[in-house]
Amino acid sequence: MQILVSILPVIFFLIVLIVLDSFKLVKYSVLSLCLLWGIVSAVISYFLNSFLIEHLDLAYNVYSRYISPFVEETCKIVLIILLIRKNKIGFMVDGAIYGFAVGAGFAILENLFFLHELDNANIMIWIVRGVGTAIMHGGTVSVLTIIIMKSYEKQKGLSLSFFWGWLIAVMIHSVFNQFILPPVLNMLLILISISLTEFLIFRFSEISLRKWLQLEFDSELRMMTMINEGKFSHTRSGEYLHTIRNRFSMLVVVDMLAYISLYLELSIRAKSNMMLKEVGLPVSSDPEIKDRLTELKALEKNIGKTGLLAISPILRISRKGLWKWSML
Repeated sequence: MQILVSILPVIFFLIVLIVLDSFKLVKYSVLSLCLLWGIVSAVISYFLNSFLIEHLDLAYNVYSRYISPFVEETCKIVLIILLIRKNKIGFMVDGAIYGFAVGAGFAILENLFFLHELDNANIMIWIVRGVGTAIMHGGTVSVLTIIIMKSYEKQKGLSLSFFWGWLIAVMIHSVFNQFILPPVLNMLLILISISLTEFLIFRFSEISLRKWLQLEFDSELRMMTMINEGKFSHTRSGEYLHTIRNRFSMLVVVDMLAYISLYLELSIRAKSNMMLKEVGLPVSSDPEIKDRLTELKALEKNIGKTGLLAISPILRISRKGLWKWSML
């Protein structure tokens, strides 16, 4: 019973977040990696905390309130930083789920450790740890990731957004460890606040995602139609490409046109897959997709960084544009 009440609430909360993801943005391989990293980060935090407690002249309760939140939140966010840099997280929704999964993995191992250390503790302690402390661990990383993704959408600096997200996560963790309120009220407060935050973020992010899908899908479909009909040169994008063609060799310009066409084809396919997932329809696999992505990479290499920068206004290449290939 103690094991169940200490680990099931955070697992259930994570499942609810996954179910609420109507676009099914989460990749289960990445989700599993996040859970695993949460467990690993708990182990790393244990040894770091043990080392610091031994070498710092601080009482345990002072250390747990003001130092351990810095250590633990720093360990937890390492994987999130890597996933964002590798464009494995596209929106606030999947970022919130991946972040919560990291915290969930951390909380599960931490609670199992305390179960071993406090085997005669009252069942109420495990309810508070399972519903309060565990949800807090998941919520801090989730909120951190949401802040970073929101900053990304506003085109703000990456380093600064990481710093503010990390600092807010540490502050939430530290305030929770103050135990200003009675444990049960503390548990209810964290449960309600994290639940409300996640719900509002999911609603806001899905509205934003639908707008992004509709605008880009319509725009790319129109451009693809003009290319297929041989009318691309009459569009603003075609006129723009005409103005920069003298800066590159004819071979590079031909590769640019091939890249634009292939990029649009794959982008439309990726967005179509997202729409199918939203309405619960199956997404058919295309054995040629891997070859097409390889071809796209080859064209990128031929065009070069300068060429890609030159055509990026046409395709609106952004971090989301790189992330959407995961939908293929």
